[in-house]
Amino acid sequence: MEINGRIIVTGATGGMGAAAVEALAKEGHPVLMACRNLKKADTVRASILNRIPGADLDVKHLDLASIASVRAFADSIEPGSVSALFNNAGVISRGFSITGDGLENTFSVNYFGPWLLTRLLLPKLPQDAHIVNMVSLTCRFVSIDKAALQPTEKDFRQLVTYAKAKRAMVSFSQELARRYPLLHVNMADPGVVGTDMIDLGWWFDPIADVLVKPLFKTPQSGVQPALRALREEKQSHYYVGKQSKAIPARYINPSLDKSIWEETQKIIKL
Repeated sequence: MEINGRIIVTGATGGMGAAAVEALAKEGHPVLMACRNLKKADTVRASILNRIPGADLDVKHLDLASIASVRAFADSIEPGSVSALFNNAGVISRGFSITGDGLENTFSVNYFGPWLLTRLLLPKLPQDAHIVNMVSLTCRFVSIDKAALQPTEKDFRQLVTYAKAKRAMVSFSQELARRYPLLHVNMADPGVVGTDMIDLGWWFDPIADVLVKPLFKTPQSGVQPALRALREEKQSHYYVGKQSKAIPARYINPSLDKSIWEETQKIIKL
């Protein structure tokens, strides 16, 4: 991939986000770390700079659970200064909660925030920019419609709600590629990765940390599909493991994608 500007990595303080930043820095790419916790971001940045003294790393505040924060972040980006976007940040909310914008938190961080960020950055990105959206293997077990975008407390199920938010990102990725055919829009599925994100607040989490989590992929391994998606010139591909393949047929539904896009615009008021 030819770099003419920075690569934005959201959630850059998390396990896979930090791993992505370090891998890109090793390749000489300038990176903009988009993070909610600036103190933690500075610590991660300093740690990477200790290992890669010449790394070109910037940090900016971004809270994907806040529409105002997403807009402020996008407004701060100079046109032409960024060449690629990796929508990596995600959360598995432990319980039902509503953001200040009236959105369910899981959907806000995993879907609405990245959706709005991408849309606002499009005029500032090259026409053939690389956009990689992190999705999840859990998507295959759920279906969505317009109503799923705003779950109620009665609807909320920790893993199911997360899976539906990621399924909405699958829909967004495909519709984005249709509407902007010059963009390199791809999805990356990391598999099951042993990060803090999978600590679900259940009683057996400490047991899983000892017995199960060591069997999962490391963040450095889990982020590899996304890094390949950023580097390669393919479009509308699904990166998982060591493969890059056409989007699975179970996810292809243009009419659904269009309806989800239009409903999201109404909700976000873009």
